Amino acid sequence: MLEKIDLNKNLPQKKYKERMPQLRNRLYDLQKACWEAGIPSVIVFEGWDAAGKGTSISALTQRLDPRGFKLYPVQAPRTYETHMPWLWRFWLKLPNYGQMAIFDRSWYGRVLVERVEELAPESLWRRAYRDIMDFERTMADDGYVVIKFWLHISKDEQRRRFKSLEKDPLTAWHVQPEDWEHHRRYEEYTVAVEEMLERTETEWGPWTIVEATDRYWAHVKIVETIARRLQEALGQRGAPLSVVGQVPMVSAQLPLPVEVDETGTTADKGLPGELQGHGEG
Repeated sequence: MLEKIDLNKNLPQKKYKERMPQLRNRLYDLQKACWEAGIPSVIVFEGWDAAGKGTSISALTQRLDPRGFKLYPVQAPRTYETHMPWLWRFWLKLPNYGQMAIFDRSWYGRVLVERVEELAPESLWRRAYRDIMDFERTMADDGYVVIKFWLHISKDEQRRRFKSLEKDPLTAWHVQPEDWEHHRRYEEYTVAVEEMLERTETEWGPWTIVEATDRYWAHVKIVETIARRLQEALGQRGAPLSVVGQVPMVSAQLPLPVEVDETGTTADKGLPGELQGHGEG
């Protein structure tokens, strides 16, 4: 599956600078409309180490109102969390109606790193597929928009990025010995990733594979995908966003997503009325 992905796709910087401000403003309008319609969304970022999950999230959130979303960088469970059902800590992070939760890594760690590194027995990570399907179906049935990204780069590209990060003292800390160990097991992780994409691809929680070699291409594809999903959700609720100021998708340049993968503050009141302006802040 993954070997068929064209990782050479790119977007010229000039076109990126033309498109991204428009897309960010469009996403801002959609965020406001979803708040008013009470439509919550959950956005999951998974992908290879050094694939650009952090920079993609930064590009995504630059124009969003911070009162309307929360960002959760997911680490290994804390001691007290290991004494609870494994999805418990993710249930607690689901957003209120109308708000957005962004996960930098997620519950898919159970069927990826915990599987490959043998941190969980096979019986647990296999059962996790059922738990994940039930979890995401429950969210969707309750009106959540579930958007999942897998940022894909090649093994050679990952090695190049690791070495580039290590050369700079200010970024070397990003690359830990465990990252190189994961890199050496790239093929094993590929098997786990492909099974994950195949078994958790659903109508209510489809995966979008993002060709992440070129960051401009990746950022635009991510924002376009989110905008399209939110627009669809608004239409299904009978609350379509006004076409005024609408930015057409660059379908001629970016294909439809491959269907197969710091916390902001929030406000309980006042978000729609107080969101103003379209400056590229």
